[in-house]
Amino acid sequence: MGQVTVTLNERNYRLECNEGEEEHLIELAEYIGAHVDDMRRKFGQVGDDRLILMASLVLTDQLWELRREIEELKTQLAEAHRDMSGTQEQAKTVEAELSTKIGEAALRLEGLNARFTQSGDQG
Repeated sequence: MGQVTVTLNERNYRLECNEGEEEHLIELAEYIGAHVDDMRRKFGQVGDDRLILMASLVLTDQLWELRREIEELKTQLAEAHRDMSGTQEQAKTVEAELSTKIGEAALRLEGLNARFTQSGDQG
């Protein structure tokens, strides 16, 4: 079991974590600490609990905004996939029509070739 000591609002906290997660836990605590320090600068020393609560609310607001943006991006991605599927279907239809037209043109060319061959044989 790993252990780290982090400082939040000028107080040290000893935390346990899984082995190898120490650095990540320190980074998280520093991120929260920066927000706590910002709250302390704005509102003064209003108590650890209140500063931590206010910083937590700011961070939660950011998290919710990111979650909303992710959902919006998922929706846009799903729409893009639907649009792409429609475009692929249109491409298949155009390809089939083009193939039919090419087949018809080939038959006409064969017919013309046969006529020219017959004309050349009679002349």
